[in-house]
Amino acid sequence: QVQLVESGGGLVQPGGSLTLSCATPGFSRDYWTIGWFRQAPGKEREGVSCFRLRDGITIYRESVRGRCTISKDNANNTVYLQLNSLKPEDTAVYYCAAAFGSLDTRTWSNQKLYRMWGQGTQVTVSS
Repeated sequence: QVQLVESGGGLVQPGGSLTLSCATPGFSRDYWTIGWFRQAPGKEREGVSCFRLRDGITIYRESVRGRCTISKDNANNTVYLQLNSLKPEDTAVYYCAAAFGSLDTRTWSNQKLYRMWGQGTQVTVSS
């Protein structure tokens, strides 16, 4: 069965770093796009980044570009989201999700295209 399980969240000080993990058993094929989304308190859920399995194309939202790296470990089918120079506004519940197909810059943040979601992991950036 396909499952998504996030981990790695926690409390960090501004300027700190975290690496989030998304275990993706059953996603060994390259037909999927794995996305990271986040939802801050009182805010709409928004796309953070995605990784296209077919060719390794990555996409980032503008506000995290340069501070964020998405990658995949093919040995254990885990997708990582490395967050650097964290700011209080990065505080949110972070979710990984899977969309069938290779999304692009026009479609990657459309949440309706992501058919499977993890449970979320809390990231809190505070002194």
